[in-house]
Amino acid sequence: SDLPDPVEVSVKPEKMNLDIVFEDDDVIVVNKPQGMVVHPAPGHENGTLVNGLLDHAPLATVNGELRPGIVHRIDKDTSGLLMVAKNDQAMLSLSAQLKAKTNQRKYLAIVHGNFKEEAGTINAPIGRSKKDRKKMDIVEDGRPAVTHFKVLERFTDYTLIECELETGRTHQIRVHLKYIGHPVAGDPLYGPRNTLKGNGQFLHAKLLGFKHPRTGEELVFEVDPPQIFQDTLSKLRGI
Repeated sequence: SDLPDPVEVSVKPEKMNLDIVFEDDDVIVVNKPQGMVVHPAPGHENGTLVNGLLDHAPLATVNGELRPGIVHRIDKDTSGLLMVAKNDQAMLSLSAQLKAKTNQRKYLAIVHGNFKEEAGTINAPIGRSKKDRKKMDIVEDGRPAVTHFKVLERFTDYTLIECELETGRTHQIRVHLKYIGHPVAGDPLYGPRNTLKGNGQFLHAKLLGFKHPRTGEELVFEVDPPQIFQDTLSKLRGI
């Protein structure tokens, strides 16, 4: 046969200094740094969080070998908390919680502009952009997406907000905030060119809550944003 040999895609374990916030036999909660891709994809075969996790511990295999243990993702330049499943039972439980929208996911974002309101909900369907395949957009036939936000601190041209995810679409917070005219500062894909200097968007997954897959106990974890995020806030406060 003239068929090309199938390309072997295997994910290699790599030694990494991971910031593990919690771990037991079922779950790992990790604080992902900015700039790290969550799982291998064409063009990003190594150096991903999965490579580091595989070196650290066995992971659930139920959703394929490219994304072992990965229940949900955050973008490469978004920092913060992810839950990872170490076995298939944990994977199924955590995935079901995401689907049922019972877990907690809160983010900090520095965004452009000032808000008239103190809090609000953005409910607008998200899908691939018709104009640019690399981007997501608000599209009528997209998948339902809901983001809640509340203002934490106001600055001259920027606002610090907390966002809570009800759904987890690709780039959801970034697309929703752009849609309401408050793009995330530093966002290279959805924000203005004239923005705060950092390592990509100022978006941090600060809080993660879920039921433990084995015990059913409610677990909640919280981590501070990276140094550059904190330094930028100090500058905005004029400290």
